[in-house]
Amino acid sequence: MPPLREVIARHGLAASKALGQNFILDAQLLDRIAAIPGPLDGARVYEVGPGPGGLTRALLRAGAEVIAVERDRRCLPALAELAEAVGGRLRIIEGDALAIDEPKEIGPAHVVANLPYNVGTALLTRWLEAERWPPWWRSLTLMFQREVAERIVASPGGAAYGRLAVLAQWRTTARLAMKVNRAAFVPPPKVMSAVVHIVPAEQPEGVDPNRLARLTGAAFGQRRKMLRRSLSAVDGALEALDRLGIDPERRAETLSVGEFVALARAL
Repeated sequence: MPPLREVIARHGLAASKALGQNFILDAQLLDRIAAIPGPLDGARVYEVGPGPGGLTRALLRAGAEVIAVERDRRCLPALAELAEAVGGRLRIIEGDALAIDEPKEIGPAHVVANLPYNVGTALLTRWLEAERWPPWWRSLTLMFQREVAERIVASPGGAAYGRLAVLAQWRTTARLAMKVNRAAFVPPPKVMSAVVHIVPAEQPEGVDPNRLARLTGAAFGQRRKMLRRSLSAVDGALEALDRLGIDPERRAETLSVGEFVALARAL
């Protein structure tokens, strides 16, 4: 395949602000991202928003079988060239990732993606809130704005700790795998980025994911208020706090992931 810059120029591709696109052209950096999930030789990988195919190339160099979903029709000819060059190891789906039935259309796979900024959190939330566990995905290696990445891996007590941290950590292991300077992108975004790696873990028994989601939504929806106020509209929550010995005058950001799990189980 010709150099990525040449492909981008030949097809007249420019990152679309409306689609939240920022391209990475540094092959060494892309290879480092592709290495985060571990060996991918012969593994199935699902990529969201491949754009001109920079990360896709790195995944293919790692030996992966790649399924990529792209809604930007401008990028499809460049991706089609790449698919033809690798002899069936790349399948392109034209469409919106939010509309994909992944268990049916993708199957067991590692997810590796430089997620478009405007859909990244929505996709992550959907993947983490799945009722069926273990999920269809084997691991998530995802590029986010650094602020969002720090919220995913945050510990209790800090300003970054919130609903997203509890959602990510109650039945997965999440770590910040790599920080990425804004200068690595074309065009450079206004913010720094980071890659988060998430692996499914065992789900605590007796906890309904929907109940935990509603509980954390209420608690962090009014995070400056004490739990006795923020959880007052959740049936049985105040009584559960009392049974568990959790001070109702604490604020949501002081509760550990384990305490939220215990509270959801008590409800």
